[in-house]
Amino acid sequence: MKLSLKEKSVLPGFGLSLGYTVLALSLIVLIPLSALVLRSSELGLAGFIDTLRHPRVLASFQITFLSAFKAALINVVLGVTVAWFLVRGRFPLKRLADALVDLPFALPTAVSGIALTTLFAPNGMLGSALGKLGIKVAFTPTGIMVAMIFIGLPFVIRSVQPALADLNKELEEASRSLGASRFQTLLRVVLPLLSPAILSGFTLAFSRALGEYGSVVFIAGNMPMKTEIASLLIITKLEQFDYAGAAAVAVALLSLSLLAILLINLLQARTTRYLGN
Repeated sequence: MKLSLKEKSVLPGFGLSLGYTVLALSLIVLIPLSALVLRSSELGLAGFIDTLRHPRVLASFQITFLSAFKAALINVVLGVTVAWFLVRGRFPLKRLADALVDLPFALPTAVSGIALTTLFAPNGMLGSALGKLGIKVAFTPTGIMVAMIFIGLPFVIRSVQPALADLNKELEEASRSLGASRFQTLLRVVLPLLSPAILSGFTLAFSRALGEYGSVVFIAGNMPMKTEIASLLIITKLEQFDYAGAAAVAVALLSLSLLAILLINLLQARTTRYLGN
């Protein structure tokens, strides 16, 4: 009787599937990123640091990350609220409202940017009304944040919505029966149980906002040191044939984005483990 020391996989064709997955991942992700790093290495370490220390580059990073972080926080508040009404609320045209949530996914980013600029421009429908109150949105950092909120909101809603639908209502009823108010039940029972989904939505909205270009570039005004995002700075360097400089900025943006997402994912894993205990 011949014994086989190699345990067979439950999945048929596992080896072939694994090889295909690694090949596809390499072609789509690893090789392009490696080429990006190699191109930026043409500057040398000193040139790489000098490029990133330029005031215009530092300002673009600050504008991008602060705007993305603020937009993601606002999206958490808005997204949880909208998801709550879509799951628990009963109102006319509920299915239409649920379908409209995915509209930013379907719209080309350039269309979103033009629409937001038309709406919030000084002579736009909302822009003129806000201008009378002394509030300017278009061509300011506020406009950048508005565009990031628009494209990031569906990620939070779609992350929280299924978790809220699966939430056991008996826990809320038990909390109310023990004398807790609705606000206390929401704060101490519902939101902690939804926190993994909320953090997941925050991560998706934040990462989406960091790499956004089309919907932001129209409403931002693109003024260096004021409303210029990192993605636009990369395009500017490419137009100036500074390919190594553009690659250096892209590598720095990618590294900072991965670090921020890693920290958020660690927080999410810790929260999920705490709730599991």
